[in-house]
Amino acid sequence: MTEEPILAPSESTLTASGIARLANVGRAAVSNWRRRYADFPAPVGGTPASPSFDAREVERWLRRHGRLHQAGAEQWAWQHIESYQPASQISDVLGIAGAFLLIRANQAEHTDARLPTPRQLITRLRALDSGLATMVASVLPKQWVSPLTTLLQLLNRLSAERGAEATFEYLHGRYVTSAQSLSGLAGTPDTVAEVILTLADSGARTFDFTSGTGSILRMAADRALRTGSATRCYAQEINPQYALITMLRLWFVHLRARHTGQDPQPPVVHVGDSLLSDALGDLRADVVVANFPFGIHDWGHDRLAYDPRWAYGLPPRTEPELAWVQHALAHLSRDGTAVVLMPPAAASRPAGRRVRAELVRRGALRAVIALPAGLMPPTGVGLHVWVLTQPDPQQLRAGDLLVVNAAAASDTRPLTEIVGTAWSAYRSGQHTEQPGVHRIVPVIEVLDDQVDLTPQRHLPQAGHLAADPSQIIARIDEFNQLLDRIRHAVPAVRQVQHTPLHDAPQADIGDLVRSGSICLERAASRHRATSSATIEAAVLTAADILSGGPPTGSVMRASDDEPGPRVRPGDILVPAIGRKLSARVATPEQVGTELGPGTQLIRVDTTRFDPWFVAGIISRTDNLRTAGRASNTATGTLRIDIKRLTIPVVPLDQQQAYGEAFRQLVDIRTTLDHAAATGATLTHEIGDALTAGVLGLSS
Repeated sequence: MTEEPILAPSESTLTASGIARLANVGRAAVSNWRRRYADFPAPVGGTPASPSFDAREVERWLRRHGRLHQAGAEQWAWQHIESYQPASQISDVLGIAGAFLLIRANQAEHTDARLPTPRQLITRLRALDSGLATMVASVLPKQWVSPLTTLLQLLNRLSAERGAEATFEYLHGRYVTSAQSLSGLAGTPDTVAEVILTLADSGARTFDFTSGTGSILRMAADRALRTGSATRCYAQEINPQYALITMLRLWFVHLRARHTGQDPQPPVVHVGDSLLSDALGDLRADVVVANFPFGIHDWGHDRLAYDPRWAYGLPPRTEPELAWVQHALAHLSRDGTAVVLMPPAAASRPAGRRVRAELVRRGALRAVIALPAGLMPPTGVGLHVWVLTQPDPQQLRAGDLLVVNAAAASDTRPLTEIVGTAWSAYRSGQHTEQPGVHRIVPVIEVLDDQVDLTPQRHLPQAGHLAADPSQIIARIDEFNQLLDRIRHAVPAVRQVQHTPLHDAPQADIGDLVRSGSICLERAASRHRATSSATIEAAVLTAADILSGGPPTGSVMRASDDEPGPRVRPGDILVPAIGRKLSARVATPEQVGTELGPGTQLIRVDTTRFDPWFVAGIISRTDNLRTAGRASNTATGTLRIDIKRLTIPVVPLDQQQAYGEAFRQLVDIRTTLDHAAATGATLTHEIGDALTAGVLGLSS
């Protein structure tokens, strides 16, 4: 039997995480292989904590042991591309790979396994699109060199097995991930692109004037194909390498449309600065979309002072985003829609007030939507989406503005449905306000001294609205019941000279652990899971212990890792770190769950110890001085070492009597916390309702 060819590029190395991806396992499994198998390749570089391995040796080992995942060929293809140095060549090689895959996708049948020469490749591309052929020719060598030949042979195989477009999209996804650190490329995630296109709808011409690698346009073309409509995509991109990738991705969709019997017009992609050198000045598109770069102050303010695009006012030098917005409007057809991503600050910066006022006053700006944070870089900021249309003098409510705070929506609907439903209702004139989430703001309310378009400014928070009066009355009754419960829950006590606990001998918990009467368990420590073969497990947190509630924490672990200790009935749960020592007996909701980081449990022999008694004894305030060890002096937290404590030795029936009292005290503390939170909310609700006039004072 012929041995399969080696796919790994020569002189390439892999980290343990890279090996895990090739085998579709967790990184812990790779560490386990290194320990178990004497023939596992030895490190060839890196550090003891993060070694690197020869890629070809790793591939041979994975094949020999049947560990090479079926998607490994695609990953090896990326390894070939990523091995090019300097890093700037990676974009060129990806473009060559995409061009080769594109001509394979254009073949009626995949029967020719021979590689075309560079000249033949350009000839075949020119038959598709002369502009595309010119872009590829600028990065193509005169003849194939060995590493490139190996890559194209691998891509030839992949295109036959898995499809040319799917292979290129995989390589593009890897490129975007790596390019974020190499060249600052930040692609538009699918979730955000879907929101943009849901708002923009569809049209015969779709234009992205800062296309990047074409993520929004490709989704637009794909949506048009799936719905049976037709759109011609236009793009301009300042980076020639990104422009080539945009063109290739759009051409893959274009070929799919041809193969299904449609005859759309081919995409148009230009290279250049859209503001300084507008290559499509005469284009009026039905849909304009963009995720343009923010904060570029050298955008051409002085050179473009008298540009006709500034119909709403010359953008200040510090407001490049308002230049992009007006550029979008300049390319928009009469009935078209433009949707652009914006930094939140652009909604309120003083320098842009006059331009914002004109956009609102003349009805060009129709909606401002605040997205949840974390959808795309910068991850801590919730970006805005501005929706624009050409002003319609005949529309009486042209200046009214839809504002949406998508992050405030409490339902579980997809983001596109939340935003799309509000926008559709607004356009149809049937919008119904959802407090705290979306409303239509009259133009007169927006046009003040600040012209602040931030959605949250115009959306009263749901928590600040007057609640339903009947609900407030019901909560008052519930609050009074909580107070009654507290009054009747205090255990009966009396003053005495001595109690059984006062004179009882003390037993060291460390000794009891060694004797087997008591067992201590902690959450399992884990390596960080880096593979797709991971699972998310629900675990108890320190806060869950104190509240008595079900697990709210989660940890990621490799699928072959063992779960941590699980809680049994009667277990005593203790936070491992804290400012005080608080032990609780596990509630029914916590039994069977897994300990999370920062938690520990005590398991006692219930024929000798009452769990509530032990929990109450070790929670004594001065025990923290004995069990606590410095953890973080800045926050005052201590690491709790239970084995350093002692408990009194008394008969089990006396333990049970004290244990019941300790349980009652914990119930009181829990109820007090609940009453405090309920009372704080209730006082605000009553005050708001009295002010709003929905509640009156009893006579």
